[in-house]
Amino acid sequence: MSVRELDTTTVKALVEDAAAAPSMHNAQPWRFLFRRADSTFRLYADLERAMPHTDPTTRGLHLGCAAALLNLRIAATHAGWAPVTELLPDPADTRLLAVVRLAGPAPEASEIAEGLAPLYPAIHRRHTSRQPFTDEAIPQAIKDTLCAAALLEGGHLVFPGAWHVETLLDLVHDAEGRDAMDAAASEELRQWTRTGAEAASDGVPEYAFGPRERSGRTPVRDFADRRLVPGRAAAAFENTPQLAILGTAGDRQRDWLLAGQAMERVLLQATLDGLATSLTSQALERPELRWAARDPQSAMGFIQMVLRIGYGPAVPGTPRRPVHEILDIE
Repeated sequence: MSVRELDTTTVKALVEDAAAAPSMHNAQPWRFLFRRADSTFRLYADLERAMPHTDPTTRGLHLGCAAALLNLRIAATHAGWAPVTELLPDPADTRLLAVVRLAGPAPEASEIAEGLAPLYPAIHRRHTSRQPFTDEAIPQAIKDTLCAAALLEGGHLVFPGAWHVETLLDLVHDAEGRDAMDAAASEELRQWTRTGAEAASDGVPEYAFGPRERSGRTPVRDFADRRLVPGRAAAAFENTPQLAILGTAGDRQRDWLLAGQAMERVLLQATLDGLATSLTSQALERPELRWAARDPQSAMGFIQMVLRIGYGPAVPGTPRRPVHEILDIE
């Protein structure tokens, strides 16, 4: 396959795959520019989709954009290309997060070593689940595979012990209480919530809220935000959810981009392993709680995301913006 064969249809398909990534409140805060002259994708942060109150540093925005970046790399490798990625290539433009150059057909040895192409089937199967999970324990072999997936992208994944899980659950409960008293936080949440028959290509639709928690201590954000949703059921969730912590040594823009790619690689690998997943960042959105969330005995410098992982029912995906809204070609 020649680089000249990368036509408009293929470019659009690659970006559609990239945009299947998760993002805070499904805001999809990314834009892509494809340059025909040098066969490069440029990934930009769409700051108009930032959340000044919930995510004032844009750390969460970077995680979502980086997840889309990993999907792009996977899709390109699956299509037979060798993606060469450079993070933060222009210090003068902090919105430009990465450049991905398609260097030509991917060498088979490189593809096997990096292990990207096998993840491709999970891109459109991975969905955030706000449903109850079973109590079935995740086998240690699968946990080891997920930890290895994070390491491949420069992240560090750990499954915390019982006392740390309890601490995390307490911190999420604390964050939820603070958010309930914070009018600005509630308003920002509602901006990204789609109820009733409201049609949208972003945000969290009513069908993805999941049931109300009748019992249990699961750290799932309730997008209903104390509003009554007709027909919404209640269910018993896990009392002791299986959580994993994703972190990095540093906490700068580059670290966020590494963490987002590691997060997505873990989520995709979990999907291939038959697991259901959801993300919880409530306790990480307030600096005083985020610092308390880390294990003082761990070498992990900064927690970037808490993942809830387990066995649960299949759920539908949330809507995605049409490609023409997020892609420019020149």
